[in-house]
Amino acid sequence: MTRPPRGMADEGRIPLPRRRTADLLALSSPLLILLALVSLLNRSPATRLQAVPALLIGVGLLVFSLVRRRRRRTMMLRVLREPGPGKS
Repeated sequence: MTRPPRGMADEGRIPLPRRRTADLLALSSPLLILLALVSLLNRSPATRLQAVPALLIGVGLLVFSLVRRRRRRTMMLRVLREPGPGKS
């Protein structure tokens, strides 16, 4: 990871390796769900049960991510609506 020269602001950018990792993690649960669905379709009826845990984990991760994002946005909106110091 390279640092900006002295005196130059970083402008709040996310370093590329962290951003790439975050992007891959964001895709991991939908890809896990897709993999589980494909394996459900390709397996024989006797072995389809083996794909269910991957499907449940993928859905759980996706739901958890959505709930966490909603909470974060609600908290941010609440902070933005609060009157600042010196305001009534």
